[in-house]
Amino acid sequence: MPDIVPLDPRLLCSRCTPDLLDFETTDALPDPDVVFGQSRAIDALCLATEITAPGYNVFVLGEPGSHRHKAVQRMLESRVASRPSPGDWCYVNNFDQPNNPRALQLPPGRGAQLRDDMEHFVSEVGQAINSGFESEEYRTRAEAIQEEFKQREEASLRELGDTATQQSVALVRTPQGFAFLPMKGEETLDPEAFAALPEDERERIAKSSESLREQLHKLLQQFPRWRREMQGRLHELNRETLELAVGHLIEELQERHRDLPTVVDFLRDVLHDIVEVGQELREQAAKGNTSEGGISAQRYQVNLLVDQDARGKAPLEFEDHPTYPNLVGRVDHIATMGTLVTNFTLIKAGALHRANGGFLLLDAEKVLTQPYAWEGLKRALKSEQIRIESLAQVYGWMGALPLEPEPIPLDVKLVLFGQRIHYYLLKQLDPEFPELFKIAADFEDSVERNPDNTRDFLRTVAALARGAQLLPLRSDAAGRLVEHAARLAADAHRLSTRTRDIADLLHESHHLAKAAGRKFIGRDDIEHALAARIRRADRLRDTIHDAVLRNTLLIETAGSEVGQINGLAVIDLGDFAFGRPMRITATARPGEGGVADIERKAELGGAIHTKGVMILSAFLTARYAMARPLSLAASIVFEQSYGPVEGDSASLAELCTLLSTLSGAPIRQSLAVTGSVNQRGKVQAIGGVSEKIEGFFDICKARGLSGDQGVIIPHANVQHLMLREEVVDAARNGLFHVYAVHDVDEAISLLTGIAAGTANDGGTWPDGSINQRIDAQLARFAAVCSPQRERRRNLSNTRPEHRKSGQGPDSKLD
Repeated sequence: MPDIVPLDPRLLCSRCTPDLLDFETTDALPDPDVVFGQSRAIDALCLATEITAPGYNVFVLGEPGSHRHKAVQRMLESRVASRPSPGDWCYVNNFDQPNNPRALQLPPGRGAQLRDDMEHFVSEVGQAINSGFESEEYRTRAEAIQEEFKQREEASLRELGDTATQQSVALVRTPQGFAFLPMKGEETLDPEAFAALPEDERERIAKSSESLREQLHKLLQQFPRWRREMQGRLHELNRETLELAVGHLIEELQERHRDLPTVVDFLRDVLHDIVEVGQELREQAAKGNTSEGGISAQRYQVNLLVDQDARGKAPLEFEDHPTYPNLVGRVDHIATMGTLVTNFTLIKAGALHRANGGFLLLDAEKVLTQPYAWEGLKRALKSEQIRIESLAQVYGWMGALPLEPEPIPLDVKLVLFGQRIHYYLLKQLDPEFPELFKIAADFEDSVERNPDNTRDFLRTVAALARGAQLLPLRSDAAGRLVEHAARLAADAHRLSTRTRDIADLLHESHHLAKAAGRKFIGRDDIEHALAARIRRADRLRDTIHDAVLRNTLLIETAGSEVGQINGLAVIDLGDFAFGRPMRITATARPGEGGVADIERKAELGGAIHTKGVMILSAFLTARYAMARPLSLAASIVFEQSYGPVEGDSASLAELCTLLSTLSGAPIRQSLAVTGSVNQRGKVQAIGGVSEKIEGFFDICKARGLSGDQGVIIPHANVQHLMLREEVVDAARNGLFHVYAVHDVDEAISLLTGIAAGTANDGGTWPDGSINQRIDAQLARFAAVCSPQRERRRNLSNTRPEHRKSGQGPDSKLD
């Protein structure tokens, strides 16, 4: 087996090459033509914006920090600029059904014009009505109608009175009403004089009086009908007066809006309503509150719901608080006399109204966490209508008669932002989701680090600095940002698209450069900003390091021990991740329990970690127990670990410490190990390799670098290395080493200094090799366990059930 040499220090960190930094400062770089590294997502967005069929809304997938919102917004701004404004939307009174206000769509700017015209109309209508009713013509005609009724009434009474006089009966008007009294000549008779008359005369007068009373009764019944006739004529006069008084105002408005049939119809309805309720309007005008919130003023106003005049292009809206009312609109209420009342002027627009005819941008998580917002949004998209309803109406909680505005047709392209888990959960659990969101724009987390993408990244950095009015970057600082982007991607051959982190770093570096009085951001400013970031977040790391250095957490960085190894773990705090060494130990004895995972038995080990331990057992069986049973009872544990253990990145270390225990070969404590293994002993890539190496390096540096210390990693992880400069310098000076291995044999050879050995054609291992020692030890374990195994077999053969069935261990089933 060839000797494993440390990696070339140049492989530990991939620097940005000078040929890509052919500029003095980023001021010389133009803005990028495209969104950095997101051609796939932009193509999906373009397709969605070009297809007008229903359901071609977009779900933008990606991790936070990729500036998805700004990138999509910039892309859509260029789209809406070439699209016409969809026009204004207004709500007006429905005079026939006041609880169902009418919706009017008008050209851009005409909504505000109609609103202002109607406000002016409302301010003038009261005075116009008063003028009409105070005119001489109205008074003359009204008095003529009243006089005609009066004359008609008096003539009828006079005629009845003349008839009564001819019959010696007088018609007399008293405070209590009309009465008939006997008379003689021109004088009425008192009761005594009437009694002195002959009896036949008295009877005649009595009969005449009775007949006259019947005629009077009929006449008095006729008077109310005449009064109603008079009132009808006066009402018709009022209608004519109102129409004459207000008609010219309506005609002016109709002429101004003659190109809008819906507005002309509305104005015609306004005139008809004024004629019908003119008396109420007159009373409101008389009280002086026509334009001060009275019902008569409100019923003719225009509620301008959406005004597109100032926009001049298709709308592009982002709703950052997508509650149900904020999406579909709401109807406000006002308190009047202890009661909540509403009308069509209190209808408020939602985000769907404002974005109608354009694009609406929403965050999926925010929509999903608001009551009924997701269901309301889907309902609007499916019905292609915006129906304004309160949650009380939706759930049937409202007992009063609600206001139900006419639904508005919906034509919007919805862009929903979310993480990948949101998208795939919705696609799996919501059957309506694929119907409504047919396009997925998946933003890359990282892109290949080739010259073209690197130049695009540098132009993006220049644009970020200019956009935030920051100092320009010198070429060396820009190159350091390229290296940092590769570190964020955890891959030397890729660049992270998390431009938010880059933008934040630019602001912090700008602050340092500005404070030092420099006109440019240099590489040192970037380095100091990164160091300050770590300083702000590394309290836990310092605590763990202090515990290690004070031997509270037992970690050796020198010497050798059997069955003990330094594993490596990563602690991710969200904005900062660091590596830490962890002691792993193993024990082994004869037995048949296999490899026991203590973490699993203590319910601290996760499923993936348990899988890794099971793979170790499979490897041992496949390599050393092909000709005999594996007679092993081993245990593996993470020492001083008091929390959950998950992942298989320590399986190489676990296997090596178990091999050390079985072979008796001590492991160098100056080395730490990370990597996973498969059943064939091949070492596989793991995550966080740079953080793990730096975590062990920091401990070794604190205790003093000896030149014997280092880390063993999978060879597949070499391409991911982006180590700190001080680690690279230590490797270059021979003070610290990074080894890359392909399989467990290479790892155990490095750790013990003893060759692992390769079996010959006969399956025999070289004498003194690690594998030969293990094979011999397992043979001794098998010899110890063989008598016990034979006794169990014999015991099972003597059981009655085996004798009766003939299926003992030596039966044909074996």
